[in-house]
Amino acid sequence: MSLTLTPARRRTAAAVLTAALLVPLAACGNSDDSKKDTAGPTGSASATASTSGAPAANLTVLAAASLTDVFKTAGAAYEKSHPGTKLTFSFAGSQELVAQVSQGSPADVLVTADTKSMDKVKADTGTPAIIAKNRLVIATGEGNPFKVDDLKDLADTKLKVVLAAPEVPAGKYSKQILDAQKVTVKPVSQEPNVRAVLSKVELGEADAGLVYKTDAASAADKVDAVEIPDDQNAIAKYPAATIKDSKNAEAAAAFVAWLSSPEGQKILQDAGFQKP
Repeated sequence: MSLTLTPARRRTAAAVLTAALLVPLAACGNSDDSKKDTAGPTGSASATASTSGAPAANLTVLAAASLTDVFKTAGAAYEKSHPGTKLTFSFAGSQELVAQVSQGSPADVLVTADTKSMDKVKADTGTPAIIAKNRLVIATGEGNPFKVDDLKDLADTKLKVVLAAPEVPAGKYSKQILDAQKVTVKPVSQEPNVRAVLSKVELGEADAGLVYKTDAASAADKVDAVEIPDDQNAIAKYPAATIKDSKNAEAAAAFVAWLSSPEGQKILQDAGFQKP
């Protein structure tokens, strides 16, 4: 006997068949292929969330030149614990970075070597957090061939001394401590960032220069560091902040917060930076 299906029964049978077909397809959706990144455009706020809960993104970080080495280490550690996030660093003097932010250059995070530089762009950034501190030392050639012992020795006109330019945080700190000790230095050059000062000493183009302690430590095989007593020194503070025009606001905030986390702080302090 043949069975004639009414239209209603045909629709019911079709629905059952469709559901049955979808079951194996749903099971396939749990295969390894389905775990591949299905995020939107790289760097967008809609990108796949990393295992940390922060969204994956391509972040551009503008950072003070003295952070060059430590941020490369920190960046690698951050990318490892935040799959899908890519950090691109742009290192320069803080005054140059501030100018870039003021001119609207696309970036997500700003980290300067002093609070005054950050204050100049407070309308363009979120609330900054101090992530580290630093102090100055006198960098000399390896073995300290000119026997530089203290700040007063830098006044010797026979000594080729190089300093950071006055508008650079390291230059401001240098002027501050030299003025306080009534030491007059006539530098052979004034450099656009503290790493350029270090390079001059490394290459033998200068006999001495004022740099951050961490800079001298990064080139310990090429320069010597003469300590400056605390009562004659200056403390550099490093504020970090998100940039308000960032298209990756949540991911940028996550990175700034991570810099103050135990993992971020360990990396900074292992490199010689002081606790904030």
